[in-house]
Amino acid sequence: MTRIITVLLLLAMGAHLVKPIGLPGLRQRRDFWKIGIFAFAMVMVTVLLRETV
Repeated sequence: MTRIITVLLLLAMGAHLVKPIGLPGLRQRRDFWKIGIFAFAMVMVTVLLRETV
């Protein structure tokens, strides 16, 4: 699950560099780092949930 989330968000970062997504906060190419921060947070949540179950 963690690998799938990571790969999907890396693809989103690459796509955003080519053509910005256009969501609020992601309107410029230089905002791709925000997707990276979100990816890191999602991986941490997944790891924490997996360890508590």
